Formats: sequence, C-alpha cells, structure tokens
Amino acid sequence: MSDETVNAGTSPETLARVEELRRELHRHNYRYYVLDDPEISDAEYDRMMQELTGLEKARPELASPDSPTLRVGAPPLSKFNTVAHTLPMLSLDNGFSEGDMHDFDRRVRRKMETDTQVLYTAEPKLDGLAVELVYEDGRLTLASTRGDGIMGEVITENVRTIRSIPLVLRKGKADAVPSRLEVRGEVFIGLNEFRRLNKERLEQDQQPFANPRNAAAGSLRQLDSRITAKRPLDFFAYGIGQVAGAEFSAHWEILSTLKEHGFRINPLTRPQVPITDVIAYYQELAQKRHSLGYEIDGMVVKVDDLAIQKELGVRSRSPRWAIAWKFEATQETTRLLGIDVQVGRT
Repeated sequence: MSDETVNAGTSPETLARVEELRRELHRHNYRYYVLDDPEISDAEYDRMMQELTGLEKARPELASPDSPTLRVGAPPLSKFNTVAHTLPMLSLDNGFSEGDMHDFDRRVRRKMETDTQVLYTAEPKLDGLAVELVYEDGRLTLASTRGDGIMGEVITENVRTIRSIPLVLRKGKADAVPSRLEVRGEVFIGLNEFRRLNKERLEQDQQPFANPRNAAAGSLRQLDSRITAKRPLDFFAYGIGQVAGAEFSAHWEILSTLKEHGFRINPLTRPQVPITDVIAYYQELAQKRHSLGYEIDGMVVKVDDLAIQKELGVRSRSPRWAIAWKFEATQETTRLLGIDVQVGRT
C-alpha cells in the first residue's frame, strides 16, 4: 500500500507510533535473541507488542510484511510453492580423519600451484535444516528450504516466526544494507527446548519427535505457520548466496558482516587458521560436542580467501574449497531387560 493511501486514513501521530513500536520491537528482539542482552522485561515487551497489534487491527491499512506482529504466524497454506535458488545450494564432500584433512589441504595448494600456507575458517556443523533467506533493500521477502540444491520449497511465513531471524536488516558499520542479500544458514532446535517440546507432546498424547533435527524439519514444513510459531526454532547464519550492493574478500568478513546485520553467528567458529590449527580445533570441538546446547555432527572447513574459492571452483554437487569433517558415530551399549509377548488378531 502506498504512503499516500496510508496517510489518507491515518493520523501522523498514529503512523509515527506504529513505526516507533516496530523499530523498538525489532531492536529488542535483536538484543534478546541474538545478543542475549535484553534491556526491558518480558512484561514490557508484551505490552508494546499488544499495543502494536491493537493499532494494526484497528488500522488494516497499516499492515506490513516486516511487522513484528507476524511472528505469531499467518493463516494456513494449501501447499508449498517451489522456487529456484539463484546460486545452487551445494552439498559438501565428507572427511573422516586427520589424513583426509591433510589431503584436502594438499589438493587446495596443488590447484593453486603454491606451497604457501592457506588459511581456513572452521565452523561447527549443526545437525539441522539448511535454508536460504532473501532480503531486498534490507527486508525479508523470501525464505526457502535447500531442497535438492537447485529448487527449494517456499517457507517464508514459517521463517518469519523464528525470532532469531531478522525481518529487517540492521545497517551495521557501513550504515547501509545491500540491495539484495541471500543469507544461508541452519534452522535447529536446542536440546533443552527439544526435551521440553517432547514433554509437552507426551502430556497432550502426541507422538514425540525422534530427534531435534526431525523436530526442526517438521516444524519448519508446517502448512500452518501458527503451529511453527509455537515451536522453539533457532538459527545460525553460515554464508551467503547472491549479493548486490556489497563486496567481500574473505569468508570471515562475510560472517562478521552478517552479525552486524543482525544474524546469529556460531560463537565457536574459528576464523582464518592454517590446517594444523584446524586439526587441533577439531579435537577440541569433538570434546565439547556433548556439552553444547545443540547437536553438531562435525566441523565444516572452508578456504577463507574468496579469490581462492573462486579459483578452485566447484564440482557438479560440491565446492572444491570446503569439506565437512564428520565426527565418529556415537556408540552406546543397550541391555535387553525383558520381552512382553502379545497375541494379535491374526
């Protein structure tokens, strides 16, 4: 709706108050869910949200796709549409040993025809669901699943309910946002939230989810986004697709800029280190994995220099400049305590 139409039926005072509430609620969302440093109480936040909801309900012409009130979900869809990713969301080759990492490093340096040290950025590999978020002029306009890497399902309404995902980008140090920014990351459910969710489902005589990844995937693919809004989904950004209006020279620069724009970046990311440090950090991360508040199944290692990434290029389904170093499978011993035999109808 045009500004002229809005202004024709809305007083300047009401319009200013709505804009102020939206701006402040976005800021408080960022402080609470990204910085973990709230400035106001939950009661004060709820009061502001109720005031904004009341103003938007009384003035439907004030509806906006980036209003914080959309965090509660929208009416159900009949089905998911699909969309093509501007740049393919590639899968990663896997490594399983220290030798695999040295082989990866040698391939990179051989391709670059250099004996000099290459720097990598190492990130925990979350066991969640990959998504792409498209921002135009700083506003979230489209969200989709990874799908087959070429086509994904449109889940924009569901993603709007995830409070750690900004609906409007913060301007950051450059005091500007790209005209188009495709952000890629992982949607997941933390372990404590997963246990709480399953406890609630059991109390309601519903089938519990098998694991956090299944819970996240099932929650994100609900046709009714109001159900998604009740699920404790979280998000870490790990990269970008197409971007217009900004330039980067390193992967760590991308992550740092995404953080400035309001995204959560995994704090355990180790930036710009040689392969020897990558290997040492893998051992450290493997020791930490069971004490984290979310599930990880390995570490993603990426060449940090984007010029080198471009030079290395990609295979049909995976980039040559990145590899996933998987953890060993967790093994447990189970003791069979008894068997209950029942007779069926047949």
